[in-house]
Amino acid sequence: MNFRPFRPIALLAGLLWLLASVAHAAPAAQKQTFVLVHGATAGGWEWKRTGQFLADDGHTVYRATLTGLGERMHLNGPDIDLQTHIDDVVNLILFEDLHDVVLTGHSYGGMVVTGVMDRIPERIRHVVFLDAAVPQDGQSLWDLFGSRGPLPADRFKDGFMQVPWVKPGDAPPHSVKQSIRCFEQPVSYRNPAALALPVTYVAFVPKDQKIEERAKTDRSWQNAQARGWTMRTFPGGHAAQQEDARGVASLIEAAVDDRNRVPGGAAPCAGCAPRFA
Repeated sequence: MNFRPFRPIALLAGLLWLLASVAHAAPAAQKQTFVLVHGATAGGWEWKRTGQFLADDGHTVYRATLTGLGERMHLNGPDIDLQTHIDDVVNLILFEDLHDVVLTGHSYGGMVVTGVMDRIPERIRHVVFLDAAVPQDGQSLWDLFGSRGPLPADRFKDGFMQVPWVKPGDAPPHSVKQSIRCFEQPVSYRNPAALALPVTYVAFVPKDQKIEERAKTDRSWQNAQARGWTMRTFPGGHAAQQEDARGVASLIEAAVDDRNRVPGGAAPCAGCAPRFA
């Protein structure tokens, strides 16, 4: 009987071919396009660390800065309103020719992304409201809060919401006063295609607050739940994206696959106990 000599080179080549074939067949994690919208008086700078983590994970990230705020403060004025800011984000998406966008808004940014959803739902894959305002159709931010909220009256003067914690000479980045019209103008949320978009609502819950209490008093939570959106919580204060940028980035990535409640079904609750410590 004749035996062929052992050929380690041929064996190694075959093994490498097999590994390459498996690697080629394995689907890579899908990369997303994120558009991040900041809250009142802030700017795209508040998303810098979270956006960097998303980019490091291979995603495409756009950090919008709304007119008059952040590095665009030189454009500030009392005539800027909510529609101006909706136009900012709509035009960013259109002029960058973005599709399948994961649109994410924080705080006042929820008013903005609501308007963007209504305008160009065909460009959006998923929406994430991060501790954000969730208005009804035709509501302004102040309508949602029932008033100017818990802020003292002296915070509002000369047509602006003032930022008294920012002192002359403070180095940027920092908050910038914002036109009151942004909070007075109602938003449209009636486009059937917008109403059908999958949405995740995330409540940032501090350690001293119980989730059950938040659910009873937070109108945005209640509106989101009534619409069948996926409800998530995250441990932290209102600016958790700055406190735990990596955790919030992971949360946004995980939320992309959330789906709304089916008609007549129970409201989805992916992480109603904090999942991302």
